[in-house]
Amino acid sequence: MYATTLAKTAYGNPAQPTRTLRGTEYELFARITHNLKQSSAGGPTQFAALAAALYENRRLWTTLAADVASPDNGLPSELRARLFYLNEFTQIHSRKVLAGAASADVLIEINTAIMRGLRHEDGAAA
Repeated sequence: MYATTLAKTAYGNPAQPTRTLRGTEYELFARITHNLKQSSAGGPTQFAALAAALYENRRLWTTLAADVASPDNGLPSELRARLFYLNEFTQIHSRKVLAGAASADVLIEINTAIMRGLRHEDGAAA
């Protein structure tokens, strides 16, 4: 019976729509941004959670920067340059947050702006 249950759920819910790449990016930004919000609101007792959220955010931005640096990336060069700059800013500001010299608020704002852009383009494409 356990094998039957696994077989039924192996491919997920067929009624659920397939996610686009942009939708997947949005969900990733949303999850990481939510973690940043929660952990930064927790104060000093949540430092470990904040450090973990910052790590995930930095990893996301590093991956994004590597993607936009690729000559095969189809985004306009000006947008690619701006995204690459946001990666550099995110890396530097994250170190300041970890050192206690800044808050994560601006990182949350940046991610939220990216999410709005991703959501807007999803709506425009539909």
